[in-house]
Amino acid sequence: MLRTLIIVVGLVWPTIALALETSEGEVAITPVVTGLEQPWAIGFLPDGGMLITEREGRLLYVLDGKRHAISGLPPIAVVGQGGLMDVLVPKDFADSREVFLSYAKPQSGSAGTALMRATLSKDNAKLTNVETIFEMTRGSSGGRHFGSRIAEAPDGSLFLTVGDRTDRPSAQDLSRENGTVIRVNRDGTVPNDNPFVGQADARSSIWSYGHRNAQGMALDEGGQLWVVEHGAMGGDEVNLIRKGANFGWPVIAYGQHYSGGRIGEGTSKPGMEQPEFFWDPSIAPSGLMIYSGKLWPEWRGHLFVGALKLDYISRLTGRPLREVEKIAADETWRVRDIREGPAGAIWFLSVGNGTLYRMTPAE
Repeated sequence: MLRTLIIVVGLVWPTIALALETSEGEVAITPVVTGLEQPWAIGFLPDGGMLITEREGRLLYVLDGKRHAISGLPPIAVVGQGGLMDVLVPKDFADSREVFLSYAKPQSGSAGTALMRATLSKDNAKLTNVETIFEMTRGSSGGRHFGSRIAEAPDGSLFLTVGDRTDRPSAQDLSRENGTVIRVNRDGTVPNDNPFVGQADARSSIWSYGHRNAQGMALDEGGQLWVVEHGAMGGDEVNLIRKGANFGWPVIAYGQHYSGGRIGEGTSKPGMEQPEFFWDPSIAPSGLMIYSGKLWPEWRGHLFVGALKLDYISRLTGRPLREVEKIAADETWRVRDIREGPAGAIWFLSVGNGTLYRMTPAE
């Protein structure tokens, strides 16, 4: 793997970029924003600026090398893996100026995954009209497995991943949202075509269930929803989501408990979905992007997943789905989020380096 350093003229001052050899030739990986504290997600705004969330409860606006914190966030429970997490800039932002953020909401001494809607002021300094449009059923404890990725469906409704909160059996309990993908309208109401609407013993917001802790989610060109989720010791999964489907956790899994014990009943069971791909050993996947092919046509439709554990970006493609490349450098240290920018560049957040990077074809 070829690695060289090149000088790139940045927005305000020159920065050092890494030239890295990939299956599509040499790419330049350029640091764009440094000094971030536990960065979790990025979103692109039509003015060329970006929103970056930090788990400790800070939302940043970045443009032309300058940044400032945005005020107006509600109380956030910064506990364990929870805090301020994903950000979604919807397709109609230029008209609505609405943004959506997921976070750990304080709940009677504990915290639960929640989704807020807010209006970003025209000077990008403040959130107004802040409203929690969804929060998971109360009763979870501890600071792990919040899930928390957001995706916008073609019809404008919103998907949100909710982790099992380490309460494993709850992922099979439709009366709670633990271990699910939920779908709500932008005002928090439930779409009438959700699979469990009208079922007395189920939460109507649930779209799929039996998930452990999904921290990556994206829709492909055909509008199909994909998620990547953490397994236990082994068994991290890529799942193609179907309406109303049960993905098995903790009844079936391809990993094992951290104690070395067997999980559930094995790797398959009638009525439970199989993953499209799984990693063993675990890579601790976070962030999922399905690439358009704008700058690298051969990568069109490929899945890119960040690895928090083994410090690389995984590229997957094919039927059956398989991992075909590991994009690895010092810069890919604990990749938390990965997105395609408006011009086709690949952007990713490194928790290890506290840095937002941009990947482009090397010139």
